Amino acid sequence: MPTHRRQPSIELLEFIGVVRENGGEPPALPLVHTPLSYDYILVAKTVDDQEKESFKKQLAFIEELKRKNFKVLKIIDDDVIFYGIQAPKETFERYRYLLKVSDACNWSCDQNVVPLRTRIRIVHFILNHTYISTGEDLRDLMKKKVFDAKFCLHEKKKQKELKRSWARWTACFQGQPITAVRNYFGEKVALYYLWLGWYTCLLIPAALIGLVVFLYGLSFFNSSPLIKEVCESNTVMCPLCDKRCKVWQLSDTCTYSKVSLLFDNVGTVVFAMFMAVWATLFLEFWKRHRASYVCEWKVSEWCEEEEELILGIVNNEKSVPKEYKHSYLRSTVVLVCVTLMILVIIGLTHALVVFRVMAAVLLAEGSWKFLSDHSNTGAMMLGAFLHYLIITIMTRINRIVAMKLCEIEKTRSFAATERSFTVKMFTFQFFTYFSSLFYVAFFLGRINGHPGGYVRIAGKWRLEECHPSGCLTDLFIQMAIIMVLKQTISNVFEFTGPWFGGWLKKKRTRKLQRKCAHCYLKDDSEDSYGSEMCDNCKLRDWLRNYRLNDVNSFNLFNEFLEMVIQFSFTTIFVAAFPLAPLLALINNIIEIRLDAIKMVTLERRLVPKKTNDIGVWTDLLEAIGVLAVIANGLVIGVSSDFIPRMVYHYRYGPCANGTATELDCMAGYIRNTLSIAHVHDRDIRHEFLPEQMLTQSGLNVSSCSYKDYRSDDDYSFTPQFWLILAVRFAFVILFEHVVVICKFVAAWFVPSAPMQVKNDRLFDKFNRLKAELRSFDV
Repeated sequence: MPTHRRQPSIELLEFIGVVRENGGEPPALPLVHTPLSYDYILVAKTVDDQEKESFKKQLAFIEELKRKNFKVLKIIDDDVIFYGIQAPKETFERYRYLLKVSDACNWSCDQNVVPLRTRIRIVHFILNHTYISTGEDLRDLMKKKVFDAKFCLHEKKKQKELKRSWARWTACFQGQPITAVRNYFGEKVALYYLWLGWYTCLLIPAALIGLVVFLYGLSFFNSSPLIKEVCESNTVMCPLCDKRCKVWQLSDTCTYSKVSLLFDNVGTVVFAMFMAVWATLFLEFWKRHRASYVCEWKVSEWCEEEEELILGIVNNEKSVPKEYKHSYLRSTVVLVCVTLMILVIIGLTHALVVFRVMAAVLLAEGSWKFLSDHSNTGAMMLGAFLHYLIITIMTRINRIVAMKLCEIEKTRSFAATERSFTVKMFTFQFFTYFSSLFYVAFFLGRINGHPGGYVRIAGKWRLEECHPSGCLTDLFIQMAIIMVLKQTISNVFEFTGPWFGGWLKKKRTRKLQRKCAHCYLKDDSEDSYGSEMCDNCKLRDWLRNYRLNDVNSFNLFNEFLEMVIQFSFTTIFVAAFPLAPLLALINNIIEIRLDAIKMVTLERRLVPKKTNDIGVWTDLLEAIGVLAVIANGLVIGVSSDFIPRMVYHYRYGPCANGTATELDCMAGYIRNTLSIAHVHDRDIRHEFLPEQMLTQSGLNVSSCSYKDYRSDDDYSFTPQFWLILAVRFAFVILFEHVVVICKFVAAWFVPSAPMQVKNDRLFDKFNRLKAELRSFDV
């Protein structure tokens, strides 16, 4: 291993003296191209047999880089070979010139030098598009284990600054140094944290109002006539399953009815409307917030596809861009595959339904009395846990399928591939997360039939029924379990995984203890002068970065996907779970610091990428906002008991038609929602066994009640059922139209960019045009 060390130069000693005289402040220095160390590092395992094909390809790739005038430094450490890659100055000068004459990128070229984050991005692109004689590029060689790793280096100084001001747990309630993040990780990472911080900030009013709605429901615990009617009822309910289940008392579910009223009251209607408008305001104000930073960073007119063209020319002047192509055959294949994948995911939802039905029967027939009495609730919770396991497994499968479909499409550029993959992956994940919730929200308890005519799976197992207090609590339980498990377990593994991986790598690799005095003295001046460290200290730095966890283009995608799925939970079924924004707020406060610590200290440095927006995620967020209006309207109109209560209040209750009464207007509502099945009917007699009609005290009952609006004679729907159904549909249409109008008004009312930003861009263009005209006249 080379251990050559140079003595400190006279210029360096003079520089240190000036720094000490100025109280530690370095003097102003000219802007010159001074690489810190090396722009990129390639790592390979040592090979004893030099005739091996992998070794020949390794040498061929390095020689190809040298033909492009790249500087390559080779350092061997035990069984690992490090190649330090440094691009020539001419490469970056060509990039600057092409960017300046570009139509869409010229506004971002006011700097005199190419920043390190841009140099890293250029070298990363060139490495990935450098081909050896066999036609293989670096990505192919990585897959074939010719090279073990590739990464760009962390900058010690900036890394320490980010640790101090951002990447630490004690900074949870502090702001984010977004510009510093951008200068280190690039615009793409910075915009993610800018969006996440803005989302977290706007969750505060949503969380507070959701908490107020929850407390509003809590205030009804002792005063609601609905709870009183359930808790004091002596109504006998029909068995919930076959054979082992017996009739039960409605009063046994007193606690359940209290929980139901927490999430099914008038407040949830107002809150659902608020959250639908909130989603629109969030997106519109985000566009303004983003525009301010994008203007400051001078990337407003930047174009990703155009930069790919520039990088392609910088890499190879003879390169030819890929043409735009479209294949109806490939599109049809992809569409069919996506449809089949969605059907598979929906099929898993049906499997969950079967599992819950069977679990309810097994729990009801079990020897544990508590589970037997609450078999439906227990089955629902078990189903939620199983759903979470399915989500975990399907996430991996969804990623593989989405990648394969992108390969079939053969998109023109990396940007197009990334957009296509994002849409497919989000679609698969959305159905994986929400298909079961859609069943609980809109189908549970509505297709199960009635005594004497139950709907059964395979003619054997009865479908689940809703509680007499409503089905919304089942949706709340499902959402709460999935959301809490997803956020808690994901955060634990997201942090402990990289931490343990880094610790394990440190254990497996030796640590260099010695550090030469020359490199120690110039640690603080290296950024300015660009003087290189000795090979021993370079190796120390490269080993430190090599021990960190690997990163790829999916790291930031995973963070975005996690947050957008959470945004879906926060908005789509918020009528059933008003505490969702509060849980999301608590999670995000932790998530920001967790991701920051992970990126700065536990993982290798992400390749800094430039952008001026969060891309296709904006379109997906807008689609979620529209879906939230539809879903919440249906939840309130179809799933909750809001409409039946209103119909009873104004049409069938004690206060119907404006009549005054000493009774509460909702008195008798629960009894009104129940229908009666008589044992002497032939169909009922075949449905229930004689021992099922015995109460706990041993009394034999001649009839039992169930939740539905049916005639006691022929079990047909009553006129009240059809009236409620008509009002439900009318409410859904009215709710959606009112909220959509509010969304459009909000979107129109809030400009997409502040006027100051628009004026700055206007005068900047004006001044550049005048400067061009003056240069033309000269």
